[in-house]
Amino acid sequence: MSDTFKLNIDGQDIEVPRHYTLMQACEAAGAEIPRFCYHERLSVAGNCRMCLVEWEGAPKPIASCAQTVGDMRPNRDGSAPNIRTKGDYVEKARNGVMEFLLINHPLDCPICDQGGECDLQDQAMAYGRAGSRYDLNKRAVEDKNMGPLVKTIMTRCIQCTRCVRFAAEVAGVEELGMISRGEDAEITTYLEKSLTSELSGNVIDLCPVGALTSKPYAFNARPWELRKTSSIDVMDAMGAAIRVDAKGDAVLRIMPQVNEEVNEEWLSDKSRFVWDGLQRQRLDKPYIRENGKLRAASWGEAFAAVKIALSAPEKVGMIAGDLIEVEQAKAALDLARSLGIQSTDCRPAGAGYGMDGVRERYLFNPTFMGVEEADAVLLVGANPRVEAPVLNARIRKAWLWNGLEVGMVGEGVDLTYDYAHLGTGPDALSGLYNRDDEFVEALRNAERPMIILGEGALARADGQAVLKAALDLAAEVGALSEDWAGFGVLHTAAGRVGALDVGFVPGEGGLDTAGIMSGAMETVVLLGADEVDMSNLSPNGTVIYVGSHGDAGASRADIILPAAAYTEMAATYVNSEGRVQMTGKAVQPKGEAREGWAIFRALSDVMGKTLPYDTVEALREVLREPEGSVFSGLGFAPGAAGAEALKAPVGTDQSLSTEPFVSPISDFYLTNPIARASKTMAECSLQKHGLETSVAAE
Repeated sequence: MSDTFKLNIDGQDIEVPRHYTLMQACEAAGAEIPRFCYHERLSVAGNCRMCLVEWEGAPKPIASCAQTVGDMRPNRDGSAPNIRTKGDYVEKARNGVMEFLLINHPLDCPICDQGGECDLQDQAMAYGRAGSRYDLNKRAVEDKNMGPLVKTIMTRCIQCTRCVRFAAEVAGVEELGMISRGEDAEITTYLEKSLTSELSGNVIDLCPVGALTSKPYAFNARPWELRKTSSIDVMDAMGAAIRVDAKGDAVLRIMPQVNEEVNEEWLSDKSRFVWDGLQRQRLDKPYIRENGKLRAASWGEAFAAVKIALSAPEKVGMIAGDLIEVEQAKAALDLARSLGIQSTDCRPAGAGYGMDGVRERYLFNPTFMGVEEADAVLLVGANPRVEAPVLNARIRKAWLWNGLEVGMVGEGVDLTYDYAHLGTGPDALSGLYNRDDEFVEALRNAERPMIILGEGALARADGQAVLKAALDLAAEVGALSEDWAGFGVLHTAAGRVGALDVGFVPGEGGLDTAGIMSGAMETVVLLGADEVDMSNLSPNGTVIYVGSHGDAGASRADIILPAAAYTEMAATYVNSEGRVQMTGKAVQPKGEAREGWAIFRALSDVMGKTLPYDTVEALREVLREPEGSVFSGLGFAPGAAGAEALKAPVGTDQSLSTEPFVSPISDFYLTNPIARASKTMAECSLQKHGLETSVAAE
């Protein structure tokens, strides 16, 4: 039997793969097929009937989304089946379907947040009747409480079940479903429970009507009022493609864009709803602490104070935070080295990676797409559900559809898919290859095995020993070959890999993060670093904070230099895969805040060590200068090219401990200064922990 099938669509002969649906075949022929329930990333439901087409000889119209072309019969004379996607027959069928869909739909488009980007509006105009023949009472459905993110107006629901299928198949949290039958049918949550998935906001994009909309964005703007800027998400280290929608000087919405290699078309709730944190707790002017209190100052005053604080380079330490962009890291590092400052670090306390010059040892080498090619995945000290929810959805996808085997060494948590729990600490890696275990057997026999190392496994006293054990295991199971590099580090911070790539690690004789924060330094410069332990800092020392939000670092700081947030500049980030990406500038920086690189360029003049670039483009030229520089291309993940470099032995005298792995993320919604400034994220965090969701008046 041939792998292809011939059809005649609207008079045009076409040949498509037998596994295609009739809808896909029609679209391959250039026809436009309306739909509500069908979505290419979800299973076929076939319950809206909007995609009806005419199959010549069939007794009734065919739902093209649910008809596989390989199951169709040819005509009696052996010729290809004739399909018509237009004409009176099809038009009448679609008119009838649309009339039924609108029977109970409320006429509230003027107050509906979906207005202007609503599939129902668009298709009613294109395929609907001019009026309705239904004059009985409309039904009404009670709205459901789905938590602080998703607003429900369930009377608008047309029962397409996209949200139900997304929750069950992609998110892996079966909390939505349909109850009752006929005109009593309605979508509801399980026992009136709020959605708990970290991906729940995606149901807003999936909903083709206004039944599920964004609660924080409600009544803020119409889509045609917004400026749309393509950008990159920095809430985790995946670098998801996003669109930032702004009005005036405020960001009002963040939505995903399609990037098959990174996030497909999904986005985590933190990335989607953190935008209100961009307005709150902002640092909009420099501050200097005098007599125990911070006072507003000019840039000149602040720089003069910084110059004094940096006068003894051997007693100065610099720490780069989780959200630092490459340009700021490069400018800060260049200034530090020109002043003789060697104590610089961008890694969490205890982490030892990035010092040996082997880039592949801190990258996610198999790439995110590679998860779908893997046969077996071993997670070591990683909890992808909170560290990278969209990657977790991809692992679940491979587990659900490809039969991926998953093993875990670390905390036993709900990852939304089944896995073999092999132990809680690094000692489980010793002798793992020879263990008599079903998953280990699958790992040994896998053609493309993958080992994912979380930051929680590396930022600890035996981190280098864990790295060595994981790489040794990767070599044993055959994860490092010419066309496959099955070893990856999953970072939790968007700025980590980029800062490592520019060399933001301790110089000769310099201290690391733990050493800098131990109280040994007279001056500590925090570049948006709020997640470090400041309890040991000398009370007589000076803390300089460069960042966008008034968080832990700013509250401890003696000098504050306000910087732009990620939506306020075109900046470079490098994701966990080593993929170089650029954010887009959606709004202007707040008040007197400046881009991070510009702050250090101006400071270098004051210090008498002028940096050799005056524009951000000149700075990027410096980054691209060395032959083979990782910054010479955008959007490219090195992937399997790193397998050879991973085979080199790791030199360490550490030994594996029995202390269990702990995820560096204790609260998914409050991991960085922007998230902690967000009212929406605060409500999500309170709900997650079962507390009251009331927020103090401001």
